[in-house]
Amino acid sequence: MKKSIKIILGIVLLILFVVVLKYFKDSNTKDIVEYKTEQPFYTTLDTKIVATGKLNPEEEIELKPQISGIVNTIYVEEGDVVQKGDLIAKIRVVPNEQALVSAQSRIKTTKFSYDNAKTLFDRNKALYEKGVISRQDFENNELSLNQAQENYRQAQNDYQIIRQGSISGGGSANTNIVAQISGTILEIPVREGDQVIQSNNFNAGTTIATVADMSKMIFEGKVDESEVGKLEEGKTIAVILGAINEKEFPAKLTFVAPKGIEENGAVQFTIKADVEVESSNKIRAGYSANAEIEVESKDRILAIKEALLQFNRITEKPFVEILNDNGTFRKKNVEIGISDGINVEIIDGIDESDQIKVWNKASEENNEDEDEDDDDE
Repeated sequence: MKKSIKIILGIVLLILFVVVLKYFKDSNTKDIVEYKTEQPFYTTLDTKIVATGKLNPEEEIELKPQISGIVNTIYVEEGDVVQKGDLIAKIRVVPNEQALVSAQSRIKTTKFSYDNAKTLFDRNKALYEKGVISRQDFENNELSLNQAQENYRQAQNDYQIIRQGSISGGGSANTNIVAQISGTILEIPVREGDQVIQSNNFNAGTTIATVADMSKMIFEGKVDESEVGKLEEGKTIAVILGAINEKEFPAKLTFVAPKGIEENGAVQFTIKADVEVESSNKIRAGYSANAEIEVESKDRILAIKEALLQFNRITEKPFVEILNDNGTFRKKNVEIGISDGINVEIIDGIDESDQIKVWNKASEENNEDEDEDDDDE
């Protein structure tokens, strides 16, 4: 029994010895990973805030009818340039039958009152001339006649407005829609024959056309809450239009919203800027645009590529790995400044002559080369 136990223990020890030998052999024959290095450099860094948005006219007006009816004629097309007061469209009034009947009835009622007041006035006038009634009674009868005549005339006007849309009206019974500002017709959402609703206190009304002054454009965009504190109204910014070959236009920041709006879990603040455009650029309303707002700029500062930075998982402080004379690397804490997203300013921690470790770049390239060679074979 004891002999078999000794045999088993001997076999186990032999196996362990072989495993240890293999481990040391593999460790000694393992390829050494080589890392490329880069040095700090002097450059100019500009930190910018990029806001996405649209280019819209500063002055844009929707033309709406003051009476319900049917679009009879449209005199302009989208894209036409109009002057203030130009005729845009005409509306044909479709009278309400109940209101029309009621207005006709009121005309008859006021006509009866007027005829009666006229009869009394003519009678009392003769009596006044004979000295039968006093002057005051005659003047009261004259006042009653004038009031009855005015009521009769008002009833006729109301009927005319209900039937034709205006007092003068005319045979076609149209109301005119005219441009309130000079500008370009951006949109005509109705067509001839469409029914429209008047604008009043209870209804916004149907839009006949939209007119905008395209010579005065503004940029409307949004920025994140982490960046809005860096913005100042009155600052010069650049607005870039991708639709016009990334053309850049100067602009002036005029508005930063005092209240943010939550969108997809992030708070966004609206900004507006006056954009300087030329009539020859053929700017159109609604172009997508980006606004670049320069926050800070520094010349001739020591910097490194931001990809070389590492961060301590506990303290979250940045550091880099510096190459020693013996080929090993050591960690070195650094103090960083502004960043443009590619390069970052180094305030303290390293010198221009230091060699900074580039993470596994060389080994990855070697592996890719080896894979390509295998594929070729």
